[in-house]
Amino acid sequence: MVAACDKLAVNFGAEILKIVPGRVSTEVDARLSFDKEKSIEKARHLVDLYQQQGVEKSRILIKLASTWEGIRAAEELEKEGINCNLTLLFSFAQARACAEAGVFLISPFVGRIYDWYQARKPMDPYVVEEDPGVKSVRNIYDYYKQHHYETIVMGRELPSHRTNPRLNRLRSTDYRTEFAEGAAGKSFASGT
Repeated sequence: MVAACDKLAVNFGAEILKIVPGRVSTEVDARLSFDKEKSIEKARHLVDLYQQQGVEKSRILIKLASTWEGIRAAEELEKEGINCNLTLLFSFAQARACAEAGVFLISPFVGRIYDWYQARKPMDPYVVEEDPGVKSVRNIYDYYKQHHYETIVMGRELPSHRTNPRLNRLRSTDYRTEFAEGAAGKSFASGT
């Protein structure tokens, strides 16, 4: 079953790459998030499956969770020329560890950070300048630029009533994952 899911994800990713320029991000099974060696093994396997379909390694991003083990796995994979997209990133500490590990790209969740704060200290009315998710991603981005890290920051947003104001505030990030119809900017497709 797992092999079939891997093949399906890669098949989708390869099809997406036929029509979308750039890269596709394919996720390592989240159940491996706390196992560095198995994450590395799975990432290599996914890259091999893509290469069997004629997809160049440079067009593949391996998506890993930003656990300590995931960051260490990404560090090793990056040294092998396998670019990684670290997700489930909610804190500055995770972002800094990713940059220090030489990770290609991080995708912090703007909406989920906001939602966590909103559940504890509601913001009413919504003020985008005070959005904790937007502030977090902008702080990470500014820190990376100030310290000359090459890690790309791709603000990740979830569809909600807040999407458009947030996207406007995330214009200072390198890339954005966008769900809003007709939104401008660079986006990566996701294979899974």
